[in-house]
Amino acid sequence: MVPNFEHQQHAHCESGVTANLLNYYKVPISEPMAFGIGAGLFFGHLPFLKINGTPGTTFRTWPGAIFKRVTQRLGITMHTEKFRTPEKAMEALDRALENHIPVGMQTSVFYLPYLPEAFRFHFNAHNLVVYGKEGNEYLVSDPVMEVATRISAEDLAKARFAKGAPEPRGFMYYVIDAPKKTDYEKAVQQGIKQTCFMMMSPPIPWFGNKAIFLLANKIKNYPKKLTQRKASLYLGNIIRMQEEIGTGGAGFRYLYAAFLQEAAEMMKRDDLQQYASELTKIGDDWRNFAYHAARQMKNRQTDLVSFDELSDLLRKCGDEEKAFFKKMEHIKW
Repeated sequence: MVPNFEHQQHAHCESGVTANLLNYYKVPISEPMAFGIGAGLFFGHLPFLKINGTPGTTFRTWPGAIFKRVTQRLGITMHTEKFRTPEKAMEALDRALENHIPVGMQTSVFYLPYLPEAFRFHFNAHNLVVYGKEGNEYLVSDPVMEVATRISAEDLAKARFAKGAPEPRGFMYYVIDAPKKTDYEKAVQQGIKQTCFMMMSPPIPWFGNKAIFLLANKIKNYPKKLTQRKASLYLGNIIRMQEEIGTGGAGFRYLYAAFLQEAAEMMKRDDLQQYASELTKIGDDWRNFAYHAARQMKNRQTDLVSFDELSDLLRKCGDEEKAFFKKMEHIKW
């Protein structure tokens, strides 16, 4: 068992794992700060990529990017590894634990029996920390859980080698060396600049701010092109990715606003505090969209808005974020 490893519950798996691992190595960092430095905020809609039968929608950057960016920007040396077989992956995990090293890893939530059944679907980008082994069970710090838990070796091996995109292939990572002093302010600047770039600069319509308007157009056409059941499934997946799959609410907008607020206090900048307030209000509009989309999905007869109106609500979020990130792009450091 890794001595003195402390489990903390967080809003999102990868930024939560990042915070828990780095705090163990005496690099003090909150989850919002990890999410912001790692430029976790993003948006993408890929209608041609079906996940569980519905078009792919994401409110965060690709798996592994947050941890990689945070450690690079704070000067932390990492070990990362993928494997060809479950046997090799589990052997490497055991060796790290024997050396008292807490190990982060990518898994499928479908094969994690300690999660409520409602949350167990085929999603292969869930991060957690293994910090010990007792008999045939591993001790797990899953940041979405209130307390630490356990999992059998067989179930963990299945979760680490689930099929489907993205294939985890036993991916694991851990800290090799951490500096005694870190430049948080520089890392904050780099994280904000990259977030603005990724939201505003992609030239293709499936990523960044443009993708919000793409999805708005798609939603407007759902009644014309889809059956009522399929339209409901599509809306349900958008809501789930926005409000349930480790977002902290409003598609990570609240989490990123918390990062801006913390950065404002650290750097004594009133402008970042103002941006935090603005993004919180934008997050409220995202949540309003999710509320009405859920009522449409369930065909509630009261307070029901049309698909055209849902499209307009989403366009409002897109317009607000376009103006927001345009201003953020021009912050003077």
